[in-house]
Amino acid sequence: MGHQVLARKWRPQGFEGIVGQEQTVQSLRGALEHNRLHSAYLFTGTRGVGKTTLARIFARCLNCTASGRPSPDPCGECPACRGFAAGNFPDLIEIDAASRTGVDDTRELLENALYPPSMGRYKVYLIDEVHMFSSSSFNAMLKTLEEPPPHAVFLLATTDVQKVPPTVLSRCLQLTLRPVPEKLISAHLADVLGREGIAFEPGAIEEIARCARGSIRDGMTLTDQAINFTNGNLGADPVRAMLGSLDRGVVAGLAAALTARDAERALALSEQIGASGDYLLALEDLMGLLHQAALMQLTGAGIDPAGAHRQAVVELSQRVAPEMLQLLYQIALLGRRDLELASDLRQGFEMLLLRMLAFTPHSEQALASPAPDSGVSDPAPSTPGAEPEPPPPGSEPPPAAEPAAEPVPEPAPRAAEPVSEPRRAAESDPQTAPGTPLQAGRSTVQAPDAATPASSPAAADRQQRIAELRQTPVVRTLAEHFGLGDEHIRLSDDEGLGLD
Repeated sequence: MGHQVLARKWRPQGFEGIVGQEQTVQSLRGALEHNRLHSAYLFTGTRGVGKTTLARIFARCLNCTASGRPSPDPCGECPACRGFAAGNFPDLIEIDAASRTGVDDTRELLENALYPPSMGRYKVYLIDEVHMFSSSSFNAMLKTLEEPPPHAVFLLATTDVQKVPPTVLSRCLQLTLRPVPEKLISAHLADVLGREGIAFEPGAIEEIARCARGSIRDGMTLTDQAINFTNGNLGADPVRAMLGSLDRGVVAGLAAALTARDAERALALSEQIGASGDYLLALEDLMGLLHQAALMQLTGAGIDPAGAHRQAVVELSQRVAPEMLQLLYQIALLGRRDLELASDLRQGFEMLLLRMLAFTPHSEQALASPAPDSGVSDPAPSTPGAEPEPPPPGSEPPPAAEPAAEPVPEPAPRAAEPVSEPRRAAESDPQTAPGTPLQAGRSTVQAPDAATPASSPAAADRQQRIAELRQTPVVRTLAEHFGLGDEHIRLSDDEGLGLD
């Protein structure tokens, strides 16, 4: 093949070409400058951020013979550097763990590590996607990783560090590579296209950098695709059509429709998104817009969009309350997780928009909402001097009120028999227990409660409290357990509060 893809053609050959991994580069350069080398390194991170590239550069620095020791700046002229550039250096053994998962392959590799290097200073084993190793393969490596030969260095790379056993992690110096920011990806793509002599619009590479999602290699691959799609002239609109992304003005209009509670406008924009874009990407753009508006609203800074998008952020931050922005973002965040589970993406996206409209607060509705019902109806207001309205013709007259019952006289205390310890007497005599009828002459009266005052607000509160306690499951269970009826339950305030 005569053509070489951009990701391979412009692969960095030194630390200065690594984009967005300053902390990792600084750690490796410091180890080389001070000759504080570890026997095993583990490079972790998402795809396309430079794990394998960094490992190869580090191996090249270890074996550069321009100076008598490893150098962070390889010369590029010695036999080792030329061998690395040509890809045929004999002491760099690259292994794809996904295709060599068996323990026999691992044992063969470890036996080979005992032999000294044939050309370089170190024999370097670069194991890519190491998390694909089997458990037996990992166990076979433990002894060698802990006590390796002095001439062997192991460089492990993985995109899923959770699958690497802790026993292996503890024997490696772990370096985590972060996703590359969009700004750095855009600048790198602009530099590559400038070297290639290809015309482009800034909006085109910004769209590519956004769709790369932190991966330099994905950005380079999408750039290759865009060059073929646009015949070597990268315009913003053709690249947007190729990627299936939307103009940010559509997302800004969607945010404005949601905050204005305009369901028709929101659903119309949803249909436009489905015709020319991706629902997941549109939802992520909406979340980014809400995030920028919240930052500007609470901090007054933190945004760097350009053009119409910046104006949309400013308007959104000035017009929408902070709690509503937070609520919309939370609904969008949960909807992003659930959208992939929907059988139809358009249906799931529209239901998400309707959920935002349904659960966002509305000031007019809040003011018009009735007060909670207390269970007691308010009496109708009466006008002084107004006569009651007569009943309509043909209606029956209201029934006459029943005569009030005569008050039952309370038994007078006997002067000859002073009462001592009435509670014990009431408990010993079932006929005089509180709440049971007493025979006093020819009339039957109700004995008053021994512990209840005659009539006071505190007594009324106590009676209401006892009535409430009688309905609780705990008290009813105790009454059934002791064979008592509801009317026999008498509790003090402390006892009632303890059971409730």
